[in-house]
Amino acid sequence: MKNMKRVLSYTRRAIDDYSMIEEGDKIAVGVSAGKDSLTLLCAMAYLRRFYPKKFELVAITIDMGFEEGMDFSQIRELCQKLDVPYHIIPTEISKIIFDVRKESNPCSLCAKMRRGALHNAAKELGCSSVALGHHFDDVVETFMLNLFFEGRLGCFSPVTHLSRVGIKVIRPMLYMPEKDIREFSNKNMLPVVKSPCPADKNTQREEMKQLLHSLERENKGLRYRIFGAITRGELDGFREFGRMEGIKKYSEE
Repeated sequence: MKNMKRVLSYTRRAIDDYSMIEEGDKIAVGVSAGKDSLTLLCAMAYLRRFYPKKFELVAITIDMGFEEGMDFSQIRELCQKLDVPYHIIPTEISKIIFDVRKESNPCSLCAKMRRGALHNAAKELGCSSVALGHHFDDVVETFMLNLFFEGRLGCFSPVTHLSRVGIKVIRPMLYMPEKDIREFSNKNMLPVVKSPCPADKNTQREEMKQLLHSLERENKGLRYRIFGAITRGELDGFREFGRMEGIKKYSEE
């Protein structure tokens, strides 16, 4: 696959820095059908070939149950090529959120329900970990969303141990900028499936993405400085490893 060396550079750094993988892990990759999760799926499948700690992979998609439906057949074909078992979990999450509860701000509840369904499915399949496709820009945006809308300093964690379910959540792409993910997805023609969700591209996160994009036009490197502040402050399990200058330079090549 094109640009795989670059993708693996980002992901292996994060995995090693935060000890995300242990010998014998069975890891479920949460595949939403977007570019981020599909890039992560490819990275983990390739990493499995040579990583010193042996691990298994499965891919899980939570089908939201939209009336329009989503065709996951090409994702299934990709999983077959990567030799990764693929599981589609049917749910009625969209019906509950939009028809029953008629949520005016659906994203928070939707994310919670999807996470619950994913974690339960991973546990039933005997997985020890769930890998999510959150990337560098997600880290910065989440921090800023918490600051702007909740008045607190915080983010998701690189590794989260879910004691109730008995699995851990890992985020191997937290060093990888979104533009590199987009480039990898486009060059390899990954089978991205567009979400029919009516709230897609109409969220606070999208607003924050646009705000940061605007601010960085006049303040080059802003996102890297914010990420650096998160690691130096050791917020929510982040730590400083002296990676930022190298990552910034690599992403600009």
